Amino acid sequence: MALEPHLQRERDDDYKLFITQIRRRFHVDLFQYKEAQMKRRLTTLRERRGYSTFQDYFEALVRNPELAEEFLNRITINVSEFFRNKERWKDLERSILPRIFRENKAPRFWSAACSTGEEPYSLALLLTRFQAGRDGVILATDIDEVALAKAKEGIYEERTLKEIDPNLLSRYFQKEGGSYRVAPEIRRMVTFQKHDLLVDSYPNGFDLILCRNVMIYFTDEAKETMIEKFSRSLKTGGFLFVGSTEQIFNPGKFSMEMASPFIYRKI
Repeated sequence: MALEPHLQRERDDDYKLFITQIRRRFHVDLFQYKEAQMKRRLTTLRERRGYSTFQDYFEALVRNPELAEEFLNRITINVSEFFRNKERWKDLERSILPRIFRENKAPRFWSAACSTGEEPYSLALLLTRFQAGRDGVILATDIDEVALAKAKEGIYEERTLKEIDPNLLSRYFQKEGGSYRVAPEIRRMVTFQKHDLLVDSYPNGFDLILCRNVMIYFTDEAKETMIEKFSRSLKTGGFLFVGSTEQIFNPGKFSMEMASPFIYRKI
């Protein structure tokens, strides 16, 4: 049943005050996220912890560092698997990576919002088919320090590995109990760093940037800003690889053109 209008306004005001306070206290700008999705996630977390209003919840976050850490981890989106949307990865392997290696013998790659590491390690596995793995060839970044710690560890449940080529799985993964550990030579190809796509400056000089299934959570304005920054981070002729629900409808606006479905080339 719908709330009375004045009660709905009170709830909306409570949430807007909360995200304003969060921006001041924790330097995380939730105004850049799509409100309905983020509000639903945080309402569930708040109620699970027993707080009836966002104001009560904010005051608890200030008092309790463990609660604050849980909150900061919760606002990030950490759902991933190796070679997610496999057909798009096949496009990358068949047409994009060969082109990159024809034009540059030592290309640079960036996996932005890499979550728990499945995406950059997927890329590293593909790169072994083009050259011997170079240490640190892939920069992988995320805002979530807990996710980054898991990524550096490189241990994954079997369910996340179902799209990996069996030859790559047997060569580059070691079974440990019910899990699998990524081989050291693959882990060395990836450098993990903390980075906030909404706040931090973007590194430059990349031949390929992957940022997949992330921008859908942001407002249109924030998404456009991110795409513009990614374009500036690419070398001319470099590629941006986005998720299968994140089509860029006017790539020319960002000095890019479509090279393959959901893969865009800087021109």
